[in-house]
Amino acid sequence: MRIVQGRALNREVERVTARRQELAQNVDRRVRTIIDDVRRSGDSALRKYGKRWDGLKQQDSFKVPEKELKRALASVDPEFRSALEKAAANIRQFCQWQKPAEFLRTIQPGIKVGQIIRPLEAVGCYVPGGRYPLPSSLLMTVIPAQVAGVRRVVVASPKPAAETLAAAALLGVAEFYRIGGAQAIAALAYGTEAISKVNKIVGPGNIFVTTAKKLVAFDCSIDFLAGPTEAVVVSDKGNPKFIAADLVAQAEHDPEALGIFITASAELAQRVGREIELMSAENATASQSLREYGVIFVTSSRRESLQIANRLAPEHISIAEEDLPLIQNSGSVFIGDYSAQTLGDYIAGPNHVLPTSGTATYRGGLSVCDFLKVISVQQVSRSGLRAVASQAITLAKAEGLAAHANSVAVRCTGA
Repeated sequence: MRIVQGRALNREVERVTARRQELAQNVDRRVRTIIDDVRRSGDSALRKYGKRWDGLKQQDSFKVPEKELKRALASVDPEFRSALEKAAANIRQFCQWQKPAEFLRTIQPGIKVGQIIRPLEAVGCYVPGGRYPLPSSLLMTVIPAQVAGVRRVVVASPKPAAETLAAAALLGVAEFYRIGGAQAIAALAYGTEAISKVNKIVGPGNIFVTTAKKLVAFDCSIDFLAGPTEAVVVSDKGNPKFIAADLVAQAEHDPEALGIFITASAELAQRVGREIELMSAENATASQSLREYGVIFVTSSRRESLQIANRLAPEHISIAEEDLPLIQNSGSVFIGDYSAQTLGDYIAGPNHVLPTSGTATYRGGLSVCDFLKVISVQQVSRSGLRAVASQAITLAKAEGLAAHANSVAVRCTGA
C-alpha cells in the first residue's frame, strides 16, 4: 500500500473519490437491452440469458422446489447450520430493535397525531452467486423483510450454492429463483409468466445488477446502488496486525475494493504497511485490490484523520470509542480493537448491505425500515378544529387555495 502525507493528502483523497465514478462502467445500453427483452419476452428471455450465463438447462425450472431447499439444509455441515442459526438470531433481534413504533399522541387539546407502520406487500432479495456463495447476504436481506412483516419475500440468485439454499430453507423462504444478473432484476421489477413482480428490490450485485437496479428504479423501488467494498480504519495507537487483518479481509471481496488506513502516527503507518504485505501475499484478490486501491494516509492530527474519513464516507469504518461522536458519514461503524469488521459481515447483527461510493453521506445501511411504510395519522375533535381553524384558513388563503380554506370553514359553520 502507498503511504501518502503532507501536501499530497488532499489530492489523493480527491483521486480516491473520483475513481468511484470511473468504476461505474458505461454498461447502460447493454443492460437496457436485457431489461427490454425480459419485459417483452418474459420467461423465454430469462431462460435464454440463464442458459448463456448461469448454466441453466432447458429442463430446469426457475423456481427451486421446496424439497430441494430442505435437502440442502439437511446436507450442510452441522457446524455451518449452527453458525447460520446464531447469525440469523442476532440479525433478527437487531431488526426487532430497529423497528419503529406506532403512536397516537395529543399535540394540543382536541388534536391527536401519530403514525401507523405497515409492511410492503412483496420484496425481491438479490443474492450474488458469482465469485463466492453468499448465504450471509440472504440472511441480511430476507430477515429484515420478515421482521417488517412483508407477506411475500422472493429470492433471486444465479447458480445457488448448497449453503445459500440451506439458508433459504432455514428462514422458510417460499420463492427462490435460480436467476441472476440484469435479467433477474427485470423479472422482479416487471414480472414474467413464472415470476410475479415485487414492490421493492434489495441486495448487492455486480455492475450489471447495479445498473439494472438504477434503470428500473422509477418503476420499482430499490434500496440503493452498491459498488465495490470499502474499508477504512482510523487509529493512532491500534494493533497493527488487527488493522491489517481488517483491511485485507475486506479487500478479498473484490479486486476493486477500497482499503484505507488513516493515522497521525508515521511509525504505525509503516508497521501496518508491513503487516498488510505479509497478510495479503497469499491472497491474490486482496493483494491486487490493495496494490491498486489501498492507501495509507499519514495526517497531522486525529482531527484531520476524522475529517478525511468523513469525506470518504466509507462503507465500513473502524475507530476508537472516543471518536464515535465525530463520525458523520459511514455505512457501519466498528469500535475498538476487537470489533473485527468481519463480525459485521456475518454474526454481530447489524446489516452488511451497506452504502458505498459516497452514498453514506445521505443514508445508512439496509434496515427493517427499508421494508416498512410510516403512514401519518391525524384525529381532530370539534373543539380541536375550532382551536386551529383561523390559522389554517389564513395559511390556505395566503397560498390562494380558496377550497382548502372552505374545507375548514364549512366545518366551523356546521359545528
